[in-house]
Amino acid sequence: MTDVVVIGGGPAGLMAAIAAREAGASVVLLEKGDKLGRKLAISGGGRCNVTNAKPIPELMQHVLGNPKFLYSSFHRFSNQDIIQFFERLGVRLKEEDRGRMFPVSDDARTVVRAVIRYMEQLGVKARLNTPVRRILAQDGRVTGVETGNREIVPAAACVLATGGASVPQTGSTGDGYRFAEALGHTVVPPYPTAVPLTSDHPRIRDRSLQGLSL
Repeated sequence: MTDVVVIGGGPAGLMAAIAAREAGASVVLLEKGDKLGRKLAISGGGRCNVTNAKPIPELMQHVLGNPKFLYSSFHRFSNQDIIQFFERLGVRLKEEDRGRMFPVSDDARTVVRAVIRYMEQLGVKARLNTPVRRILAQDGRVTGVETGNREIVPAAACVLATGGASVPQTGSTGDGYRFAEALGHTVVPPYPTAVPLTSDHPRIRDRSLQGLSL
């Protein structure tokens, strides 16, 4: 039996697999697509804004809604920890306007390759083209997952890292909501936030406004 099975090979899934393996757990990562880190590779306009270097209190001032829920996360793994993590992997970073941190290469694939390489060095078993059908549980405890071809992957714990439903072409199709509801969790209906806007207007179609932030 595997200690931890991670569902989803995006940024969250990759980091969850790394963290679990560093803690000594045996880890299997299941990704339904044919590539890991697909959404990470297109983040930041293809440059990957890995974090922000500003002090935490200053960062919190720019979080809409309720920023307090982030404090516990940053206490465990801060923005400075993120910077040190990537530099330890050999990814040189640079600071741009308003504290935004990018790889010196200006290529998100630099980040993707470094994370996947480190995960493989740790011994995480990643399985591509392996969609998950459902999470198995008994007496309130996870016992494993069932894949799309009805294979059972026994596991003592499961990390659900399937992402939302904002970029379907990267594999984010909202599978996690269905898995969570099947286990008895309450899911608040999602609504779009940071998603592209589409239009047939000529100025949009010719991409003359591409790169502008509003």
